[in-house]
Amino acid sequence: MRWDWLKQFMPRGLYGRAALILVVPIVSLQLVVSVAFLQRHFEDVTWQLSSALGFDLRLVSDHLRADGAEAALEVAERLDLPRSDAPVPSWVGEQTVERRWYDLSGRVVVSTLNSMVPEITWIDLARSDRQVVLALSAGGETLMLDIDRRRVSASNPHQLFVIMILTGGLMTAVAFVFLRNQLRPIRRLARVAEAFGKGQMAPYKPSGALEVRAAGRAFLDMRARIERQIEQRTMMLSGVSHDLRTPLTRLKLGLSMLEAGPDSDDLMRDVEEMEALLTAFLDFARADALEDPETVEIRALARQVVEDAGRMGGEVALVLPSGAIPPVALRPGAVRRALSNLLVNALRYGSRARLTLTVLDRAIRFTVEDDGPGIAPEDRDRAVRPFARLDAARNQNRGGGVGLGLAIANDIARSHGGTMRLSQSEDMGGLRVDLVLAR
Repeated sequence: MRWDWLKQFMPRGLYGRAALILVVPIVSLQLVVSVAFLQRHFEDVTWQLSSALGFDLRLVSDHLRADGAEAALEVAERLDLPRSDAPVPSWVGEQTVERRWYDLSGRVVVSTLNSMVPEITWIDLARSDRQVVLALSAGGETLMLDIDRRRVSASNPHQLFVIMILTGGLMTAVAFVFLRNQLRPIRRLARVAEAFGKGQMAPYKPSGALEVRAAGRAFLDMRARIERQIEQRTMMLSGVSHDLRTPLTRLKLGLSMLEAGPDSDDLMRDVEEMEALLTAFLDFARADALEDPETVEIRALARQVVEDAGRMGGEVALVLPSGAIPPVALRPGAVRRALSNLLVNALRYGSRARLTLTVLDRAIRFTVEDDGPGIAPEDRDRAVRPFARLDAARNQNRGGGVGLGLAIANDIARSHGGTMRLSQSEDMGGLRVDLVLAR
């Protein structure tokens, strides 16, 4: 889009955008009033005052040409145009102007007086803000006059600008305070919703404007419904676990009493597979119904997971950062389960595995790599789905699971406000799994 370049300069937060919406009209209004009204008003007033002075100076110039400097000075004093004590510059004789660059009304004064009184050879507006010194040259004589600046331009035009700026700044500050109070409930709602997405139950009471209160009440209703659903599902799974494990135990007991043979061995393997399937399914279903977040020393957690995975056989390496790692608030049981699933998969389909811990600005990243066959890029999205088995990519003859390991790890990452990415390990050649958890 042709306006996409403008988005990179716009504030990203709601507070910044609301402040921009507030400030831009105020500044634009002041600029429009200043340029379209004030400048034109002051120019008109300056032109009228300068024109009145021009008639007086024309009368003094006529007397200077006809009667000399003394007679012209007497007329000037009657018109309240006293002689100037400033010395006559050496360049008087040519039209010379001295004016500050920001003196906008002085530009109108100079143009008006020069057009009405050609005898003016020098105008000095830069010597003082309250005085205008000019030189009249006629009849071979020069007369220096000191004129009050209030006779040629509006007095103290900057005061109106100062008052306008101060008033605009005060109103902007008041609006900022009001805006901050209005946005505070929205920020509080966003923090509570983010905490709930990470599995934390932060207290919240709806406040603010009617629309914000309505959104807050809707969030509380939604959170209550989700909690009830999780509680009901947990209770149902507990009953299913008890009801299914009992007949499976009886089956195993009955099979163990039979004579050993190919048929009984096959039946025992089927029962064990059913137990493994049931355990994996319950772990997957309980992924979002785990313990409350705790402050954990992340190095110790990583070492414990690697030690537990090493007991299964295979080589497991651990790479930790050199700097200090601050404690992280997370659900240790869930993170331990996710890392264990990833390392078990790595050792199941490869002979070596490696766990790397990286501390990011706002997240913790666990990287699990192996030297196995990996997963093709087109199959990675399907690999994280529940009960997905990629026979072509991962050899099922090595005692493959039921296809829930990656799905459980992915759900745990999402419950911590993070994500899980699959890629190929550059140095080990197998699968690389990046488990990113927000902190």
